[in-house]
Amino acid sequence: MITLNRVLFLSLGALFSAYHLFLALSSLSTPRTAGPAIVAMVLYGIATVLSLWPTSPTKMPLWLAAFDLAVCVVIPILVTSQLDPAKDNGYATWYVAAVGTLMTICAVRRQQIVAWAGVAFLAVQTVVWAGLGALAGLGVIGSVVWVGVAVVIAGSLAKAGRDALQFARAEREATEWQAAQEAHVMERQLRLRQTYRVAAPMLAEIVRRGGDLTEAERRECRYLEGAIRDEIRGRRLLNDDVRREVMDARRRGVVVSLLDEGGIDDLDQRGLEGVLHRLAEAIRGTTTDKLIVRTVPRSSKTAVTVVGLRMSDDGAANALGAESEDDEVDLWLEIPRPVG
Repeated sequence: MITLNRVLFLSLGALFSAYHLFLALSSLSTPRTAGPAIVAMVLYGIATVLSLWPTSPTKMPLWLAAFDLAVCVVIPILVTSQLDPAKDNGYATWYVAAVGTLMTICAVRRQQIVAWAGVAFLAVQTVVWAGLGALAGLGVIGSVVWVGVAVVIAGSLAKAGRDALQFARAEREATEWQAAQEAHVMERQLRLRQTYRVAAPMLAEIVRRGGDLTEAERRECRYLEGAIRDEIRGRRLLNDDVRREVMDARRRGVVVSLLDEGGIDDLDQRGLEGVLHRLAEAIRGTTTDKLIVRTVPRSSKTAVTVVGLRMSDDGAANALGAESEDDEVDLWLEIPRPVG
């Protein structure tokens, strides 16, 4: 939130309050009895110190606001009880500006209702004590204006603070979106470079031979097609060791499926390398008919599951890579998620 400079606000409030007390002290000879004025000065001093306490929160506590309002009700009554409204009392009416200052502090500290109530009572008490004309002569209108300006400024600053927070949030979201887009672009470029590295030699050979390939070369093309599919669907399940072991497994006749559904996106590089090392060891030398490698949601203690199936004799199903009800699980491995 955007707020007034705290040190400046406290310094100004303390300076004005001290000035009011100085005026009250210099005019103690004007009241008929100095006792009530001294009590009013003590109450005002206590309220000011509490209201300007350096470690207090920005929003004034309700109990303190109620105490300030009570002080602003009591001190006009105490002071005016010893003054003659028909005479020019000079600085003896210091309480008017003091009430205005204390209620301005309340307004700045987000207790606007209390601030309006305090100056409203001051105005009513002044009219009852000295008549309507005293509102201007004693400075009551000025105290009301101070509170009004404080309320407007505090409201404007609060709105500006909310707007600033919204702008900061929007900027942060835009930055995160841009970073995500850049990450997607880099990921695509990485996959494209990897795909090109895998497929380019064979594609060049196909062009050079005019598509006239031997059966072994055609099988190798199918293996390369599977490798390209792995780059798209396998994502973080791949490193050089895993790629090599998957290709060796396919050449042994194993149907391999790699499915990364985001379950290991939270792993750091060290943890990921440990998981992929275990995965490469699991694939190495396997003789199962079909191998399915899938990531597990982040909420699980398992990072990757490896399932090997021994297929039935259904030739059509085997050709499509589909699972039959008669397929037998002959390999089940859960690679745990790294701790920490």
